[in-house]
Amino acid sequence: MSGLTGTPLLARLVLRRDRIRLAIWVLGTPLLGYALAGSVADIYPDQAARLGYATTSASSLVARAFNGPIAGTDLGAVVVAETYVTLALIAALLSTFAVTRHTRQNEETGRAELLGSSVVGRYAPLTAALLVVVAANALAAALLAVALVGAGLPLAGSVAAAAAIGGVGVACTAIAAVTAQLSVTSRGANALAATAVGLSFVLRAVGDMFGDQSADGTQVRSAWPSWISPLGWGNQVRAFAGDRWWVLALPVALLLAGVAVAYALAERRDLGAGLIAPQRGPATGASWLLSPAGLAWRTQRGTLLGWAVGVAVLGLSMGAAGDEFNAMLDQNPAAAEAINAMGGGGDLINAYLAAMLGLFALTLGAYVVQALLRVRGEESDGTLEAALATAVSRTRWLGTQVLAATLGAAALLLLAGLTTGLGYGLVTGDPLGEAGDLGGAALLRLPALLVVAGVVTALFGLLPRWSVVLSWVVLLVFLLLGQLGAVLKVPQAALDLSPYTHVPSVPAADPAALPLVVLTTVAALLVATGVVAFGRRDVPS
Repeated sequence: MSGLTGTPLLARLVLRRDRIRLAIWVLGTPLLGYALAGSVADIYPDQAARLGYATTSASSLVARAFNGPIAGTDLGAVVVAETYVTLALIAALLSTFAVTRHTRQNEETGRAELLGSSVVGRYAPLTAALLVVVAANALAAALLAVALVGAGLPLAGSVAAAAAIGGVGVACTAIAAVTAQLSVTSRGANALAATAVGLSFVLRAVGDMFGDQSADGTQVRSAWPSWISPLGWGNQVRAFAGDRWWVLALPVALLLAGVAVAYALAERRDLGAGLIAPQRGPATGASWLLSPAGLAWRTQRGTLLGWAVGVAVLGLSMGAAGDEFNAMLDQNPAAAEAINAMGGGGDLINAYLAAMLGLFALTLGAYVVQALLRVRGEESDGTLEAALATAVSRTRWLGTQVLAATLGAAALLLLAGLTTGLGYGLVTGDPLGEAGDLGGAALLRLPALLVVAGVVTALFGLLPRWSVVLSWVVLLVFLLLGQLGAVLKVPQAALDLSPYTHVPSVPAADPAALPLVVLTTVAALLVATGVVAFGRRDVPS
């Protein structure tokens, strides 16, 4: 028996377990790319509009940091500048989570030990996961290329752009293969992989900010830090501006190196163990851990702290960039119209600030889903049964988890508003006033997050086996409708399905109490439905 024995059967098992997730990934990526490319073509329909976008993007350090380097005035180059980072981050995170799910999580839950009792080689589980994830990236990239061509972009550039995004996913697959060998838990492996992706984003941003602007002001050549970032490699392909195909060899090389390192590390550890030894905890726990609320805080505080750091950094950055974006949008009416659509209209800078707070609210929906889906993880792992065997009722346990997640979301929303206001206020000369105003405006988005929490709770109570997949699907639908719906000119009846549509776009619009009351009532009904359903079904289910 070789180390790869059983790989084809395990690959089939991976496909069987993740058939829904993979279908959403492979089909959702090209659909999102097609929609974004179409919206960019509508916003910048002619050469004059694209020239204005290219010159302002090339001269803006903030635009370089968040969108990457602009590669010219062709429609394809503008589409890449507007969509690359979003699609690349989606590919990166989906790839890392998928690899961890079928490697480290299998060891953590005991599935790997059960599989290992059969005729399965040492490297077969890891190899099967890598084969499926790499194939998913390749198929998603191929369909994305077709989608971009369907949106009216040239064939060669479309293939190059899609391959660049697929290359990011392949590179991050290699990273996850290594982190799965290091940590003893799937949560730790995902955290290490996410940290690597975040570092890659920072390196790319620094390299693009310090890049050289072309003589005509419409292109940017990245500095060297971008070349040591897997996220930066996709930009260096220069899709629609030269198509440097040889750069695509870099993620392939990283994949081969990552697989070799992962195989070597797998040889040095026992099944179920990690190369980073877990730290021994205190001999006795604090008294507040004896309550469900204390335990919820203990399990969620690490995630909350990580989100808080990211929110604070982004808030300060986006707030400080307010004046720069205001000047840039003054020169670009089409982009200003898009920001007004996302921000609710009104004064341009207020529309920009409202759009940024809306983006934070949408992003924090992921925190709510992540925090609440821990309840499904505890149920699947069997730890929930131990908790319910004590004097803790099901209603109290689930209600405490929902309360902890929503309080964390409220704290992060407030932090987003305060830091965005502080960053903008430092530029305008009124940091405390702006921080207070935007902090209050951010909290008005909380009812939308309460609805997200209600949906996850209801799915957990009614459809526990499908709750993880459906929760993320619902959040993705809300994201597309709430943030891109207005830009993509989606019918109002469809927009109304998202709770984010009904939140007043303060400070661009006046606050309205009725939508907030209705959203809060809907959220309460959804939570109640989930709690009641959870109390009436078996555990685990």
